[in-house]
Amino acid sequence: MDLTAWQTFVTVCRLGSLSAAAVELRHSQSAVSRQIAGLEHRLGVPLIERHARGVHPTPAGEVFRHHALAALNEADRAVRAVQDLRDGTPGRPLTVGATPSLAAGIVPAAIRGLLDAGPLRWSLSPGLSPDLHDRVLAGRLDIAVVTDAPPGLRDDPRLDRRFLGTDEMVVVLPAGHPLAGPGPVGIRQLAGQTWAEDNDGSAALLRQHATRAGVTVHIDLAAADLPGKIALVATGHAVALVPGVLRTALRADVTTVPLVDPPTRGVYTITPRRDPHPSAAPLIDRLAAAW
Repeated sequence: MDLTAWQTFVTVCRLGSLSAAAVELRHSQSAVSRQIAGLEHRLGVPLIERHARGVHPTPAGEVFRHHALAALNEADRAVRAVQDLRDGTPGRPLTVGATPSLAAGIVPAAIRGLLDAGPLRWSLSPGLSPDLHDRVLAGRLDIAVVTDAPPGLRDDPRLDRRFLGTDEMVVVLPAGHPLAGPGPVGIRQLAGQTWAEDNDGSAALLRQHATRAGVTVHIDLAAADLPGKIALVATGHAVALVPGVLRTALRADVTTVPLVDPPTRGVYTITPRRDPHPSAAPLIDRLAAAW
């Protein structure tokens, strides 16, 4: 099967639009439609369904998209490996995934240590732990740095997992907030605040912590991502729960305060048991040492 059509299908799914995919891929919309139709004919099932606001993959299309991404990634790695050999660049690139807080915290410093020890081509891709788990399994990542925050980590015999340490969650406040200071503070002192959250795992940790203290917190604001959540705090709209590893990486117009008996999450690395990248183990050792 032509990988060009696979790339077209994946792009259509990502953008949710045949016309937008055509623009990005520099094809005509009719060419994009023909490629999708060709895939559907070859597979014998519809892969996309059209709606008023665009297109979405069918259940069969979602299954195919998942495997197509892995195949396209491997094809790209194969081409780049040959190019590296041609150009005299040693080794295959290291693909690293990490949760947003870890990608902004300990992971870049650990990779810096690897680069200081020798040349290495690498990439870093953020994501939530369940997604990173799937990407390691699919061969799209050589290593992922994840947490056991809700919904937790899945066991899989195809993966190796190593515990790095425990991260204590902290509260991020606007600079000048009355409770700013060395702390710690109790969740009861913050129960009346407006809270912002960017993912279900962090929200679950916050609610569990409040429930143990016998209070209720109100998560009234939803952010698309971690920077958006911090922006809501910085502008005085809310307070938020964030990982402790972020304390030194936050913007200057917010501050953090520790909690009494804080919620915690375990931090782990996951790697494939089959054909691990030779730089994965040294990176794990640097991450563990940094903890």
